[in-house]
Amino acid sequence: MRTKPQHYWCETPFKLEEILRIRIRIEIQNNLMQLALLNLAIDSKLRSCDLLALKVRDVATLDQVFERVQLTQKKTGIEVQFEITPRTQQSISRWIQEAALQPSDYLFRSLRRANQPISYSYYRSIIRNWAEQLGLDSDLYGTHSMRRTKATLVYARTKNIRAVQLLLGHTKIDNTIRYLGIEIEDAIKISRETDC
Repeated sequence: MRTKPQHYWCETPFKLEEILRIRIRIEIQNNLMQLALLNLAIDSKLRSCDLLALKVRDVATLDQVFERVQLTQKKTGIEVQFEITPRTQQSISRWIQEAALQPSDYLFRSLRRANQPISYSYYRSIIRNWAEQLGLDSDLYGTHSMRRTKATLVYARTKNIRAVQLLLGHTKIDNTIRYLGIEIEDAIKISRETDC
């Protein structure tokens, strides 16, 4: 039995099939805010402080969602770039229209606090609810689950730690290794499979 993660880098990333199931549930509920939040959280791989601070003008003009965004991370001061996939562009566009958001509005604005984004705790509760709806242990999921999901999928497909390091904006490869949960056995297996 797994126990509650002690550190954010231990929060479990979602698997691809789990993301698809979450997306279907959200689409059935027609919850455009959560759909845009899910899709952008996965595409951007941003920490919650950066994701929730996004304003409409950071990701879109009045009539078009950007294909690529560049921003400076609050925690590290390092600039990162991320792609916004067509699916995410569509969900953001629909959310902006439905919520009648203006360029200066937070993309995920709070309904209770004027001129503020949704809170970290609300964002975390949304993620935990997604996990719970899938029958997963919600204690294992949090905001870093979203940040880790695409990074983990990219690593699984490519085994390119440096690429994941750049996508996450990590300064040290050790942080990326720990973040991905790569163990020494994984490293030895990769080394063994690499023919020189």
